[in-house]
Amino acid sequence: MAKIKIGFAPTRRSIFSAPDAIKYSNLTREKLKELGIEFVDITDINEEGLLYDDKDLPAIMAKFRKEGVDGLFFPHCNFGTEYVVARLAREMQLPVLLWGPRDERPDENGIRLRDSQCGLFATGKVLRRFRVPFTYLTNCRLDDPEFERGVRNFLAVCNVVKVFKHTRILQIAPRPFDFWSTMCNEGELLERFNIQLSPIPMPELKQAIDAAKEEGTEVARTLAYVKDKFNITINDEQLENVCALKVAMKNLADFYGCNAIAIQCWNALQDVLGIMPCAANSLLNEEGIPVVCETDIHGAITAVMVEAAGMDEARSFFADWTVRHPDNENGELLQHCGPWPISCADEKPTIGYPLAFDHPGAVEARAKLGDMTLARFDGDNGEYSLLLGNAKGVEGPYTKGTYVWVEVANLKRLEDKLVCGPYIHHCVGIHKNVVPVLYEACKYIGVEPDLYDPVEEEVKAYIRGE
Repeated sequence: MAKIKIGFAPTRRSIFSAPDAIKYSNLTREKLKELGIEFVDITDINEEGLLYDDKDLPAIMAKFRKEGVDGLFFPHCNFGTEYVVARLAREMQLPVLLWGPRDERPDENGIRLRDSQCGLFATGKVLRRFRVPFTYLTNCRLDDPEFERGVRNFLAVCNVVKVFKHTRILQIAPRPFDFWSTMCNEGELLERFNIQLSPIPMPELKQAIDAAKEEGTEVARTLAYVKDKFNITINDEQLENVCALKVAMKNLADFYGCNAIAIQCWNALQDVLGIMPCAANSLLNEEGIPVVCETDIHGAITAVMVEAAGMDEARSFFADWTVRHPDNENGELLQHCGPWPISCADEKPTIGYPLAFDHPGAVEARAKLGDMTLARFDGDNGEYSLLLGNAKGVEGPYTKGTYVWVEVANLKRLEDKLVCGPYIHHCVGIHKNVVPVLYEACKYIGVEPDLYDPVEEEVKAYIRGE
């Protein structure tokens, strides 16, 4: 599971009860510890351990930066000091979570100690003035289920933002000539999102494969793993090439500091290696290094976002939207030659031959059914968006490769989005509902969320804790 660390800065305002604010900041600390949330505190910055004084900002920022926090949490333990919250948030440029504990009944004299909810209204407005995006968790009690759900949802949002802003993709060879749809603007990805590419030519891949074979240890370990986990219908030499390719790609990703890979996959690779790369891709995908086909850089970006949204608890799969279900009007076939991780399969996979090529090294297996998220990061003409929504796996005819038939709420509506763009026939799926996380993460990374079903209000309600 991904590890995320948040900066914990509970806030108060002077005209409301400081002792009650201290009480609720401590209760919140204890709740975060109970939930196993890693956080960096400010108890050493001032006697109260609360954010309310401008003079404390430099020390708080220095500590949060030194500790490498991934997001900021501002519990409003009474009304809070909204302008100090906003100044800290703007300087840190990290995801922000606003929340305040629900206020108690006024006492017998009509006295209220905190007015936390009222302060949240003020802070939200000032953050907007400062142009700071933020996530809001509804005014609730610490023991209400929406508190834990909201905090964990925010951690996943922080993980998406962190991974997205530090993505470097190993690009193995240029896109296949025929795939004009997977062209991308490398300079724009760097300038706008800090997404970097590390392009290498096919000969460098071949050198890495030869080096892996010569070293031998990792190739042998991978061979043993493959023979245990897969049915094998290709010969020993071909299987060794599959395993050596996997080891070589892993070594190259480590060497260039990459967290994802986009590989040309045809046809030059077959001329050089005599195999399809699908099974090698599958092995790396299972290890949490997303590998996508046809040098689809935007597909690789989608994969790292989706896995980050799932807190690395489930593996994603890279697929083509291919054909409509023969019997289900809202059904569609998701399929590819075989790059899907084995943890997605509902049967023991086979390494064999693909549907459209003569070379060995593809994987065959149907994916697990059940609920899933489907997504696609893409863009053109300077505009980027994230298509996302839910689907469920359904029964359908057998087909070659790694595949699953899915049903969506309205396939015609989805089909229109795919054709009219900026998307293509590639998507990434995961057996987990990460739609709210991805939707919320978009506000922090400058990407427009594009829900293919009209469920935006439902997603917003989930995020705020309804």
